[in-house]
Amino acid sequence: MMNHRLDRRTFLGTASAALSAGWLANNAAFSEDSSENPSDLHLASFRFDVTPPMGHSLCGGWIKPVVGVDDPLEAIGFVLLGAGKPIVFCVVDWTGLLNEAHVAWKTALAEAAGTTVDRVTVHCVHQHNAPFACLEAERIVLAQGDLPHIVELGFFNRCLDAGRKAIAEAVQNPRKVTHIASGEAKVKKVAGNRRILGPDGTVVSQRGSSSRNPEHQKLPEGLIDPQLKTVAFYDGDEKIAACHYYACHPMSYYGDGRVSSDFCGLARKRRQKDEPNCTHLYFNGCGGNIGAGKYNDGSKEMRPVLTQRIYDGMVASEAALKPEPITSLAWVTEDILPPPNPRFDEDEIMKQIEDSSNRVVSRNRPSYTVAWIRRYQKQIPITLSGLHVNDVSLLHLPSESFIEYQLRAQKFAPKRFVACAAYGDGGPWYIPTKEAYPQGGYAVSVAWCDPQIDTILTGGIETLLAKA
Repeated sequence: MMNHRLDRRTFLGTASAALSAGWLANNAAFSEDSSENPSDLHLASFRFDVTPPMGHSLCGGWIKPVVGVDDPLEAIGFVLLGAGKPIVFCVVDWTGLLNEAHVAWKTALAEAAGTTVDRVTVHCVHQHNAPFACLEAERIVLAQGDLPHIVELGFFNRCLDAGRKAIAEAVQNPRKVTHIASGEAKVKKVAGNRRILGPDGTVVSQRGSSSRNPEHQKLPEGLIDPQLKTVAFYDGDEKIAACHYYACHPMSYYGDGRVSSDFCGLARKRRQKDEPNCTHLYFNGCGGNIGAGKYNDGSKEMRPVLTQRIYDGMVASEAALKPEPITSLAWVTEDILPPPNPRFDEDEIMKQIEDSSNRVVSRNRPSYTVAWIRRYQKQIPITLSGLHVNDVSLLHLPSESFIEYQLRAQKFAPKRFVACAAYGDGGPWYIPTKEAYPQGGYAVSVAWCDPQIDTILTGGIETLLAKA
């Protein structure tokens, strides 16, 4: 039986497969979890443009490609120095970074910061008028000769170069970090659970990111986390970086070829203008089964409305910030490798991809399934990570995790301020709970992993928090 929660020794035994596949840089050896002396911390903020060029695929190539840019896409982050090897946080205005593409980003940023891959966390906000990068899926569709790109490699590599340059410049002028603060506030009229269950307990409808169905709007929000959380770092009494966390699919509307960071990104940009000397980052929480469809009809008029509601949540959460001296800090990791759902057969999926009579979405999308199957065969794990500072825990989780994982994390550590960033390594696509699989619905149909991923991911989260 395969061990799906890998210890460090097991991972190192499989790392040669990753190296031979070109996934990890030769100098990016993994380090052990560590508690660090926080007496001389510094923070170096960076940002760089990741806006795709005209004609580039959006959301994996099955919606309209780029015809214009409403507002540019950014990668934003910081390097934390003075806590052992540097720690890198980065969040990207893309739909997703999956498998080899995610590792490539982590590797490039690690090299630039002079650290190891396991001390880098990279997440996507998950806007849909944006790139959705998986390099194995790109190879699969290119081999067909008649399918749109998943992601164009030239553009992808230019983004990595921009990231290396941004970090190299940032670490030359870091700011001292002395204090941390946390706060939260309720966001009103944005999130609602997407999955509508019928009397028999199965999914009868999906509310989605937008909906004009009056019944969808009448139904209650369902299970969500209404709180927007903020964790901020200070140099004395000056706030220098603020990380915002909220769980909801971040699309007001999409599919028109107009690139945009959408309402969550626009709220972040507005907050950045308020405080130009503080770097604001927005992380999407465990929003796999959460969307704005209860309150959003998909009209263009609703984008600024939703932007305002997220912005109000940011401002309110920051109003509660009370900086405290940093007295403890630890970076922790846990490797997991959930198996594919056995209902997905690679040979059958490849036949579907190769059938030119199928729609593009029915050929491009399955390439992501095959990519996960092949990754699992190579035993390349997902690395979960966490940063524990004082009584604050920042957890870094994969893919489109359901909201239940975020709520569980908070219950595992009720005395700590726990903020979850999902949409890290997007290889598994959706990550439902085990109870959700027999209920059916869209998310389950595109969840590449076996239901045991629930036990594996939940155990990984609990382990990270136990190391606080």
